Amino acid sequence: WHFGQSSPLRHPLVQCGAMLELLIGAGGGCFAGAASMQVLLQRLQERNNSDKKGPGKLPQASPFGRNSSAPWSPLKWMSPPTHLRRDDALSLPPAREQMPSVSAEATLTKKMADFRYIAGVARDMDKAAFIDVLRKLIGESKYLQNNPRLGIHPQESRAAKIVLDVLSPYSAQNGGPLQIEELEYEKGRSNLKVVYPGMTDSTVAFVGSHFDVVPADAETWSKDPFQLTEEDGKLYGRGTTDCLGHVALITRFLAELGRNRPKLKRTVVVLFIAGEEGGEKGVGVDKVIESGKLEEAKKGPVYWVDTADSQPCCGTSGAMSWSIKCSGRLFHSGFPHKGINSIELAAEACAYVQQRFYQDFPPLPSEEAYQFATGSHMKPTQIECAKGSLNQICPETTVSGDIRLSPFYDVDEAKAAVEQYVQDLNDGDLEQLPTRGKWSKFVLERGVETQPSELRRGRVELKWQGDVESMRLYAGVACSLDSEGHKALVQACRETNGSCKPFSINGSLPLVKWMQKQGYDLQLCGFGLMSVYHGVNEYCTLADMQKAYEVILRIVCLLESVSA
Repeated sequence: WHFGQSSPLRHPLVQCGAMLELLIGAGGGCFAGAASMQVLLQRLQERNNSDKKGPGKLPQASPFGRNSSAPWSPLKWMSPPTHLRRDDALSLPPAREQMPSVSAEATLTKKMADFRYIAGVARDMDKAAFIDVLRKLIGESKYLQNNPRLGIHPQESRAAKIVLDVLSPYSAQNGGPLQIEELEYEKGRSNLKVVYPGMTDSTVAFVGSHFDVVPADAETWSKDPFQLTEEDGKLYGRGTTDCLGHVALITRFLAELGRNRPKLKRTVVVLFIAGEEGGEKGVGVDKVIESGKLEEAKKGPVYWVDTADSQPCCGTSGAMSWSIKCSGRLFHSGFPHKGINSIELAAEACAYVQQRFYQDFPPLPSEEAYQFATGSHMKPTQIECAKGSLNQICPETTVSGDIRLSPFYDVDEAKAAVEQYVQDLNDGDLEQLPTRGKWSKFVLERGVETQPSELRRGRVELKWQGDVESMRLYAGVACSLDSEGHKALVQACRETNGSCKPFSINGSLPLVKWMQKQGYDLQLCGFGLMSVYHGVNEYCTLADMQKAYEVILRIVCLLESVSA
């Protein structure tokens, strides 16, 4: 790539923040996103420094600022930044000392968890019984694979039957305490609700552990992905970490409650779900909630057991996938002034859109308080263009990527903002985009002859991958750090493991933000390994699952100790 002498892209920060994100982002995007953040922080620092020079003085010139002396700046033509809508329930106060933040020292009670609150339930998990359940579940994982786009649909009822067989001896139907209900909204796609009644209407719920798994290519594994393999304390198989290991774990917890019948103040509610991996609607937890089958869980913390690394997860980012198609004019490459180079247009259009995105969705103090590795970011991850000869100017290029949106920004607001950026390009800002050298054009001069079907002006089109409901489905969440559920989780992890490292992640989980908006005190945890999520030779460790069992017991005991 060559930048003309007059192009603002010769500025090193612009090269890093605009072009590097397009080019390197297509091969992974992580470094490119970080580079763009550095550009933004540099600009904010320049603005802060200029503000200190006295009233009435303009900020120092920036290649992207409204007061820039550069020949092109997108901010010169855009409307002033608006106050973007925030989720009021999650917005944090501006004063740093008042801002809730993730802490490894969060505590529900001064005393450690007292296991007498669950009298009779063994503190140590029955390892043989756990492995037996997990072995049966992994044995069905071939039929639990889920990828609707590839036409692969699971039969979650096969996993539900295994859990039912374990819990049936303790069911109310057989004289036991467990109230078990199979909830099926599509044939063969079972959700399973299990309730252990307490003496009050207060609750503690464990949801999110799902019966479906992502597909596995057996040829790439050194183990059989559809059979449990035990080796050096590791349990291999598709779903051991995500999420059949959690299903087996909670099944054993319920079996112990059913067998020993401890007198609890709180009612324990468990929901194993269908359709998590495919992001489907109307099959899993969304339909359960819409049917009013989880209403009682609003009376206490709800633990979504589907993260990893045996630590409290305090937040996730939202995911929005997009593609930008740039159309130009095919022509002989020896006459660049008579063609419209869609590859160059795609580069400039993406740089324009990204810079406006980072202007409107900058890093927030709340993201740092929640220990997110990054704030919101928008970057390309793939690029493709029309096939042709090397001596032809390419007429069509599509760049695709995603947005990872902080939970402190609104999905609908971000969607509308990006759509406005593209509209502004087509409405007039296209003429202001920098071109490469003297001859490259995005708008043809009047003297250039064209056919009726050919474009004289480049065109930029935005397409979202999925509808707005799908974007809302994967909206990010920031868990309440003040709730008894969060404090109990942190304390239980610390007491079990000797230390605790709460974290937030820029990955996404479906429906968690939606559940929070429905009034659930949602907390996130999981006990598999992030390093093998959806990976080849997926595994969990028996030691981690043994500790996970203790964490669950401690959570229940801690909450029992503060229950009325």
